[in-house]
Amino acid sequence: MPEHKPVGVVSVDVEDYFHAESFSDIVERSRWDSYASRVERNTRRLLEVLAKLNVRGTFFVLGWVAERFPGLVREIGAGGHELGCHSYWHRLIYKLDPAEFREDTRRAKDVIEQISGEPVRGYRAPTYSVVDGSLWALEILSELGFSYDSSIFPIQHDRYGIPDAPRAPFRFQTPSGSMTEFPITTFRLAGRNLPVGGGGYLRLLPQIYTRLGLQRVQREGLPSVIYIHPWEIDPDQPRLAGRLSSRLRHYTNLSRTLERFQSVLQAGSYTSFRESGLADSAKDFDLYAHKQRKN
Repeated sequence: MPEHKPVGVVSVDVEDYFHAESFSDIVERSRWDSYASRVERNTRRLLEVLAKLNVRGTFFVLGWVAERFPGLVREIGAGGHELGCHSYWHRLIYKLDPAEFREDTRRAKDVIEQISGEPVRGYRAPTYSVVDGSLWALEILSELGFSYDSSIFPIQHDRYGIPDAPRAPFRFQTPSGSMTEFPITTFRLAGRNLPVGGGGYLRLLPQIYTRLGLQRVQREGLPSVIYIHPWEIDPDQPRLAGRLSSRLRHYTNLSRTLERFQSVLQAGSYTSFRESGLADSAKDFDLYAHKQRKN
């Protein structure tokens, strides 16, 4: 019997090491230009890996990065990858008001579209900051012309998460039209949703955890949405003097991440959101009514 590989989406959140939320308390946005950028080099390494494996993915680009490195945006598009939006200033949505969020998102989307010449349909919030208290942001995304979001993480976490959100792609209605949500991958264990296959969870947790978790996702018939940041494959990046917890979270296992990322890709069948066809199988879910019932 032929082996069935996990099917899903690979995504890259294109930001630099000094953009990470872990260091937002010590890195002022007004000084971002003073830091030595490494985002071009690291993103190109990821592009090389994906090209070698003949995998196309979705790259959610920070508007600030796109504006300063337009050639990188064009390289991503030229490689057959999908371009998405990761905000402009990498601020947590629930710390913004609707007007601030609209302007930040519009600015980032416009920059990426002007450089690439292609419409941007997908959005991913910085630090997955679409939570119960910021669901209003999804209506604004629809107003701005986005057709899907991949920002809801169905877990309990100190910075993000909607633990009781659907774990499979779902479609919901906003006053401006229909949108699709692609939740970040979790698997069920002991009645809880556990994160797997992306970012710090790929980097910090044992490989056997990732492998078994993705196998459980596959057995449930759910697609895997894996993600990575370019700085996560860069053990030589400058060290920032943040809190101990932030440094541990950010710097642990940087030298192992690229190998782990490649292993996940080789064990599955991954593509971009645009090419995945997952939106066609998304089930309807009334996200706003669900929130009202909770309240």
